[in-house]
Formats: sequence, C-alpha cells, structure tokens
Amino acid sequence: MPEAASPRRHTPDPRERSQFPGRVRNLLDDLDTASGEAIGDTAALLLESVETDGIVHVAGAGHSLAMVCETFYRAGGLAAVRPIWDPGVFPLDDAVRSTRVERRGGVGRAVVAGAAPAPPDVAVVFSTSGRNPYPVEVAEECAARGVPVVAVTSARASRGAAARADTTLADHAAIVLDTRVPPGDALHPAEEPRTAAASTILAAYAWARVLAALDDLAADRGTELPRWTSANVPGGDEVNAALLERYRHRVPELTGE
Repeated sequence: MPEAASPRRHTPDPRERSQFPGRVRNLLDDLDTASGEAIGDTAALLLESVETDGIVHVAGAGHSLAMVCETFYRAGGLAAVRPIWDPGVFPLDDAVRSTRVERRGGVGRAVVAGAAPAPPDVAVVFSTSGRNPYPVEVAEECAARGVPVVAVTSARASRGAAARADTTLADHAAIVLDTRVPPGDALHPAEEPRTAAASTILAAYAWARVLAALDDLAADRGTELPRWTSANVPGGDEVNAALLERYRHRVPELTGE
C-alpha cells in the first residue's frame, strides 16, 4: 500500500523570510494614520470620566483578554479600570469552550448586568473581528445604559469575518479605534498557511498610544491621574496601597472581595 502523501508546504522565497518585521511596521504606521484622531478622542473621553470619578470597564474574549490584562492593574496604567468578563470566555482552561461561549447569545448582556456600569463610566471593548455576540452585546448593553463605548477593533477583519450577530461591535461605539489588523490576523508568509498573528501587537500599541495621549491631556489640565506604579521599584507598594483603598470597593477584582 503506498504511503499517504505528505501535506504540501509552502517554501518561501528566501527574501520572504525577512518581510515580517516590515509588515508589522507598516501596519503600525497605518494605524497611526487611520486612528490618530480616535486615539486623541479616546484619551479625552477617558480623562473626562476619570476627572468625574468614573470607572473604565474593559472587556474582551478569547485572546482579546490579553488586552484586558494589559489595561488592568498594570504598571503605569490607570487604576480606575475594572475588567468585566465571564469565566467561560477564558481560553486557558478550556479553549474550545471559550469559542463556544463567545458565540452564545446572552452572555455579554449578563456580564454587563453584573457590573452595572453607569455614567460617568466608560467602556472599552477589545475584539479584532467584532462579529461575535459576546463583545457586541457588551457594547450594546453599555451604550443602552448611557455609557460611551470605545471599540478597539479592525474594520478589515470585521468585513472578512463570519457574521454571528445582527450588528457589529463598531455599530454600538461612540469611538472606533481601528487597529488595521488584516483578515485572518496572521502575517507570515505572504501565502497561506500563515503564522505570526499581529492583533495583540497592534492593540497593545494602540492602547499605549491612548495612555500617552491621556498623560499629555492631563498635564495640560493640571490633572493628576490615578496610575499604578510598578511594585518592583522602591515606594511602589506605598503608592499602590492608596489606590487600592480608593478603588477596591468599586473594582472588586483588585482584592477578590
């Protein structure tokens, strides 16, 4: 009996092997051009919320939870941040379940109901495609409560994704921060099959730009932002203790209470 044929593998031109860094840099430049105004608008919205004692509710599912981690209890990050999520969308203990739950109607609405955001709060929802029910419902429910939504998503990826909800994340957003992630996410090589996903790189860069713009705006207004200090530098624990006391009752995820 003849042996089964091995899957055909793409053998890239040697020049292709050096293209990935350039592709990422091009996308970063594209993000700067397409979303520069949205970054400034997001910073202004966050500053208005923080100055009026609001909380920034941050959501995502699957690998977008990496960005929820990036915004919460992070050195240099805002202390007025609450992660809102359902354990079912966490992929590390049951990856298949996380995909199934993200596509199930009603889960996002329940998450928002549990967190009960209200003005002057703000919501930031991370989802590259923005087409699954979970992030769409989170955004829709927050907007219905009068809480403005910042959608960190990709218009290109959204157009190329399967529609699993009647609307998209961007449809419910006051501000759309377009990360410019291509459909399918992975960038290398130029032909399928590809590897090296870029969505986390681009979303993290976009959020860092928002924080930098927020700092500039706060400095111009003379506002002192509530920001975490690294616990690994002298004095960090003392600074953070005051912020924990200030926010622990409104952000129960800080202490598990």
